[in-house]
Amino acid sequence: MSKFLKKYRYHILFWILAYVIEIALNDHNPLNSRTLISELVNILFFMFIVYLNINYLFPHFLKEKGILPHVISLIVTSALVSPIKTLTLYLINFGNPGMQSMFIENQKIIFLTTFFVGISTTVYCVMDDWIRVQREKKKLQSETMQTELKFLRSQINPHFLFNTLNSLYAHTLRKSDEAPNIVLRMSEMMRYMLYESNEKTVFLTQEINYLENYLELERLRLSDNMKITFEINGDAGKLKIAPLIFIPFVENAFKHGPNSSLQDGFIDIKIEIDATNLHLKVTNNKGHRTKKDIEGKRSGGIGLNNVKRRLELLYPNRYNLNISDKNSEYGIELNIELNNDKKLNYND
Repeated sequence: MSKFLKKYRYHILFWILAYVIEIALNDHNPLNSRTLISELVNILFFMFIVYLNINYLFPHFLKEKGILPHVISLIVTSALVSPIKTLTLYLINFGNPGMQSMFIENQKIIFLTTFFVGISTTVYCVMDDWIRVQREKKKLQSETMQTELKFLRSQINPHFLFNTLNSLYAHTLRKSDEAPNIVLRMSEMMRYMLYESNEKTVFLTQEINYLENYLELERLRLSDNMKITFEINGDAGKLKIAPLIFIPFVENAFKHGPNSSLQDGFIDIKIEIDATNLHLKVTNNKGHRTKKDIEGKRSGGIGLNNVKRRLELLYPNRYNLNISDKNSEYGIELNIELNNDKKLNYND
């Protein structure tokens, strides 16, 4: 198929159908050769006004000058085209005074039908432009959201790596036997972050395993005064979730929660899973904050802010986040609808 036919195949089909309908509606012997030629001329003049409007009148007058100049241009064009069309039909029907007389008497109808076809084309162009703009707007929004999601995710990884490397550095200085274990767990987490988390969704079991590795690293880093509990209720099964959704909440509990000097410090993490929903609860108590801690808290909310934005983008109207900040305790509760029949809002 040639490029022309591929581009205009629907136009061609439309005009062929219009021609057939014109012949079928003709009251004067529709299969007569003059009738066939007359209706073909009728269609050709309609095509002229349509494509003149699409390619010149609509973009030149309506878009640049407004509706009134455009309507005037259609009226003038119809007034110029109608006599030419009448004359052409008159000559084609030479020898048939009845048909010639009908064309002469119906010049107003010829003008009105020409103008109607022109104004109908304008309505089509306006609707087509509106649909195109909406489509482009949606595409732009999708591309913008994809870019923002990639940017937010890229911010999460260095933030976590910084904390983990600090922990590894501390154990290395102490020549701790746990250093190899840290390297192994960190290797698993790096693989997840660099490869598996690049997918739109991952299995919930993978995300939970990532959390378990993170918590084990924190247990090694912190003193025995810190009680860390991680409880999972329900079957993750084949449920999927956006990657790296949990870690900012958990990391925030460690970074801004109890410090090593606090007796009976605790961080409780609970995940409840049912067929379609997930509930995450992270609670920690708060000890005495030094000036350095407070300054760190002011500049350390990047991960938490990012995950809030990701939730808004990926789970609109499908999540609920509650944050409780009391004098001695801080907690978050996150509910996400994980119905696998509903895709993430990536607008692919």
